[in-house]
Amino acid sequence: MSPTSASPPSSPPSGAPGPAAPVAVLGECVADAFTVPASGGPAGPAIPALGLEVLPGGGPANTAVALARLGTPTRFLGRLSTDVFGRLFREHLTASGVDLGAAVEAFEPSTLAVADLDAEGRADYSFHAEGTADWQWTDEELATAAAGPASCLHTGSLALVRPPGGEAVERLLERMRERATVSVDPNVRPALVDPAVYRERLPRWCAVADVLRLSDDDLGHLLPGEGLEAAADTFHGHGVTLVVVTLGPGGVFASLDGTRLRVPAPAVEVVDTVGAGDSFMAGFLHALHTGGALGGRLDGLAADRLEAALATGAAVAAATCSVRGANPPWAHQLDGLPGR
Repeated sequence: MSPTSASPPSSPPSGAPGPAAPVAVLGECVADAFTVPASGGPAGPAIPALGLEVLPGGGPANTAVALARLGTPTRFLGRLSTDVFGRLFREHLTASGVDLGAAVEAFEPSTLAVADLDAEGRADYSFHAEGTADWQWTDEELATAAAGPASCLHTGSLALVRPPGGEAVERLLERMRERATVSVDPNVRPALVDPAVYRERLPRWCAVADVLRLSDDDLGHLLPGEGLEAAADTFHGHGVTLVVVTLGPGGVFASLDGTRLRVPAPAVEVVDTVGAGDSFMAGFLHALHTGGALGGRLDGLAADRLEAALATGAAVAAATCSVRGANPPWAHQLDGLPGR
């Protein structure tokens, strides 16, 4: 499938700061460790060993990287540790063009996740996240970090549910809604946080969010056994305007105030799916930002423009699946991408 470009609107939504205002992405950076053949070893009898290759990751950080690589002005609101992994995160984000001017220099350690890949390249993570930098947000830190102009605040994942900072992030969403589009991606991690926590908080997130993005796995944890359309109606009932559900090779489902759309996934040879959902969200927000649709309550977002943005997200996600780890493409690597 080759995405087709949608025509930009004649003017930005009422009250919007315009397409020049950056997208702000709030959340965690995670050191993703992948198993590799162990090298070397002690003399004498063989001792079982496990080698690890550590790559920069974390859902919100992946989305910020992908957005910046596509050419969208992107500011990352994160608490970056001063440890060795924190230095890796800063190098990766900066090299991708992400603005770190609002990032907090944190003295707690970085979060580590060890990925176990199955035969289809899907990752199952074990997390080492107690007392780490990403979850320690205060209201004061967030007020300072989010003070700059923004057309959209995108957040979610563990930073939205992990104490002590999760509730402070929720309060920020309420304040940001007054001046920016709010986008939430729960990115449920049942190994680290009980899905019941997400289910309890999700109505509050929907009440302040304009966009709710879920994977099919997320949906299974949040509304077990619920069909796509019924689930979307539940989320609309809580207040969110746009519900997007990514379905892996099954493409993307979306519901815009009850108007349903489906976009197929491009054919791709999958290396792994690490960062695919995060990259989808980046491509999707990139297309909306370039078209001037961000900044308010998505007023006037037409179905054809939404479909083009979904196709952009699917194309970016497919490109990410074709390489190892969360390594999203640069704009010049994608032909025919809407918004370029």
